[in-house]
Amino acid sequence: MPFPKKKVTRRAALEELAILEESYPQAVTALEYGSEFQLLVAVILSAQCTDARVNMTTPTLFAKYPTPEKLARARQSDVETVIRSCGFFRMKAKNIIACARDLVERFGGRVPQDRADLESLAGVGRKTASVVMAAAFHAEALAVDTHVFRVAHRLGLTLGTTPRQVEEDMTALVPPSKWGDATHWLIVHGRQVCKAPTPLCERCQVNRLCPTPAIIRRQSKDD
Repeated sequence: MPFPKKKVTRRAALEELAILEESYPQAVTALEYGSEFQLLVAVILSAQCTDARVNMTTPTLFAKYPTPEKLARARQSDVETVIRSCGFFRMKAKNIIACARDLVERFGGRVPQDRADLESLAGVGRKTASVVMAAAFHAEALAVDTHVFRVAHRLGLTLGTTPRQVEEDMTALVPPSKWGDATHWLIVHGRQVCKAPTPLCERCQVNRLCPTPAIIRRQSKDD
């Protein structure tokens, strides 16, 4: 579905975000984990995969490899078998094993809190680092996934063409202490209401403020 070609006013943007905050006050990551390490692995697995599918996979994975030390010694073929349903399983198996080795060899088996250190780990980019920083360490970080990218554009919060540009626009609107929360407001709204490709506009709490033209919404429903 095409995005609007201009941003809403700052006042409208703040009102939209306030409504989303009120609508999803308990929004948190849908990934299930028991430690900072397990969250990191789950986020790596979630690339191009649903959180629901990851949550179906990680109980078996973490039962076999609950710590970085155990995963670092795993055979890649064994890990591939466990995570096959997550997609791109060969690359992901290679990355999470290498990531575990990095943690053991460079960080004493602990997940670092610093962004630069996190992004130096195998399989970890800016989005993954942001999710871990916000969820595990309550740090000031806003992650831009496909839901955040889509909803932020549809609501006219950004015109950014890259995740980094969207992140910059969003962090200019939201207080740093709420960056992690804002990530989840948009993710939950994107999953439940502002869906791809067909948004449920009649159920949308911010419908009256949304700049996405109604004709585009109707075309989306007819596709």
